[in-house]
Amino acid sequence: AEAAMACLAVDPAVLLLVVGVLTFLITFCGCVGSLRENICLLQTFSVCLTVIFLLQLAAGVLGFVFSDKARGKVSEIINGAIVHYRDDLDLQNLIDFGQKEFSCCGGVSYKDWSQNMYFNCTAANPSRERCSVPFSCCLRDAKEAVINTMCGQGMQAMSYLEASAFIHTNGCIDKLVNWIHSNLFLLGGIALGLAVPQLVGILLAQILINQVRDQIKLQLYNQQHRTDPWY
Repeated sequence: AEAAMACLAVDPAVLLLVVGVLTFLITFCGCVGSLRENICLLQTFSVCLTVIFLLQLAAGVLGFVFSDKARGKVSEIINGAIVHYRDDLDLQNLIDFGQKEFSCCGGVSYKDWSQNMYFNCTAANPSRERCSVPFSCCLRDAKEAVINTMCGQGMQAMSYLEASAFIHTNGCIDKLVNWIHSNLFLLGGIALGLAVPQLVGILLAQILINQVRDQIKLQLYNQQHRTDPWY
């Protein structure tokens, strides 16, 4: 049960499912609330967008201020993903994609794959993949028509210099940090692109709420004066 829960915690499909459900609920409140001019749904939509925006802002600030702790958390997530590499196909494909795109292997180094029970480089490990690394760690050969999925066989038993001739020996954490530093403007633009629609949605929701309240006040005012004998 613990292994299953740990696997679900790092499963990208579960993350996408949760984000999709939350997005549906929030947009449902905004859409139905605006069509029906329902103040309760509009307030829910506005509050949810405000909370999400503040959480994103806080995450960005905390990640920048406490960069060391953020790096440690990223390292913890990557190590957890390495442990459950063979347990989930979606996670496996995600790790392989990341290692191929960033030309890296493991968290800090390629020897981190020893944390996985199949790749563990100990004499007591009966797995055929003992001391190996995934094929996504291997150096790419442009002439290779068919991917050799066994190219990482026995690489953990080699030294850094020997293994570097066949695989990427640098870890993905340093590669990811370097990529973030070299693409700060791009990430800032993406963050701004996500923040502007949220702020516009909050502003429009509040404008519509005020308009609905004004209409309600006007209707109540008209009803009171219609019952007034002196009207």
